[in-house]
Amino acid sequence: MAHTLLNDWFDDDFFRIPVIAVLRGLTPGEAVRSATRAWDAGVQHVEVTIETPEAVPTLAAVASAAAERGVAVGAGTIIRIDQLDAAASANASFTVSPGLDEGIIQESIRRGIPHLPGVATASEVLRAKAFGLTWLKAFPASVLGPDWVKAMKGPFPDMQFVATGGMKAATAPTYLSAGASVVGLSSDFSSDAGAAAVRELLASVSGTNAAT
Repeated sequence: MAHTLLNDWFDDDFFRIPVIAVLRGLTPGEAVRSATRAWDAGVQHVEVTIETPEAVPTLAAVASAAAERGVAVGAGTIIRIDQLDAAASANASFTVSPGLDEGIIQESIRRGIPHLPGVATASEVLRAKAFGLTWLKAFPASVLGPDWVKAMKGPFPDMQFVATGGMKAATAPTYLSAGASVVGLSSDFSSDAGAAAVRELLASVSGTNAAT
C-alpha cells in the first residue's frame, strides 16, 4: 500500500525544482549563508545533516531562516530513530537517511514525517517499494554513476531517485538525463560562483525536470 503522505509530499515539492542543497559540517552561520545562496539561486529545499548532536543547532538555525521564506528544511543522515526527535525539535519538515532502515521508515510513517531512505541496490529498492515508498535517495550517487539510475528506472519506472553524494552542478545534468528526478548538491553553495553555476543549471533544465 502506498504511503500517500510521504509520496504526495515529495511529488508536490521536489518535482518543481530538481536540485536540493545538502549542507554538512557547517556552523549555524555558515549553514544559513550557504542556504541563502541556494534559495537565491532558485533552490527550494535544503537538507542539513545531523550526524552529531552538535549539528542540531545548525539545523534549527537554517529551519528558522527557511520559515521566513516559507520553504522546507530537512534533517539528513538519520541513522537512528532517536534522531527523529532531534529533527522534530529543530523544526525539520522531512528526514533523509544514507541507507534503508525499516525501523526508521516505520517510525517515520507512524509520526507522519516524510522520509527519504537511501538505496544502492535493486534489493533495497524492492524493500522500500514494499513499504509503498516511491521516492528514494540514490547514494552515493557519484560512486553509483548515472548508468545506475538509468538501469534502475528500467525495472522500477515508478520510482523517483534523488541522486546525492559527491555531486556537482557540472555533473548533475548527466544524472537528470539518466532519469534522476532530483540531484543533491553541496559544495556548490560554499561560494557565490558555485551558486551561480546552480542557477545556470536550473535555467537549463527548467523545461524538463522542473516542469514534470
